Amino acid sequence: MLTHFRMLADYNRWANARLYAAARELTEAEYRENKGAFFGSLHHTLNHLLVADRVWMHRFTGEGDPPAALDAVLFDDRAAMQAARAAEDRRIVGWCDGLDDDRLRTVITYTPITRPVEMSQPLAPLVAHLFNHQTHHRGQCHMTLTALGKPSLVLDLAHFLREDGARWLQ
Repeated sequence: MLTHFRMLADYNRWANARLYAAARELTEAEYRENKGAFFGSLHHTLNHLLVADRVWMHRFTGEGDPPAALDAVLFDDRAAMQAARAAEDRRIVGWCDGLDDDRLRTVITYTPITRPVEMSQPLAPLVAHLFNHQTHHRGQCHMTLTALGKPSLVLDLAHFLREDGARWLQ
């Protein structure tokens, strides 16, 4: 499980970098246009991904200042958001590198933003959720880019393993 989560953290970093590279190619109007994704535009969806990661990492580590709303706009400036995304991805990779089996078996208690009732769940499935959530919304970002007429992004895990993740195949 540890190796799997570490691979997903590395994949997450890689996929986000590809997504942000595609976002840099958009005009400001395209970047902010509502194309029907859950959070509307690419701008708002990318903000949500960063919000959610900060919320979950706060729950996992007790560190950082978690946003209070899932639709919070943490950064209006694309370059600042890209830098924050890269820093958050490094944080996630570093945290996963420091995990051990005992920690993954612990139960954490947290209060969801959308349903403020305290919950307790084992850490390992919540870490899986962190990465699954990222994939889910990156899919919406992909849809937004293609709806804007942009080339399809290759974000497959198998492609990551061939291109940048060979160390995880050993």
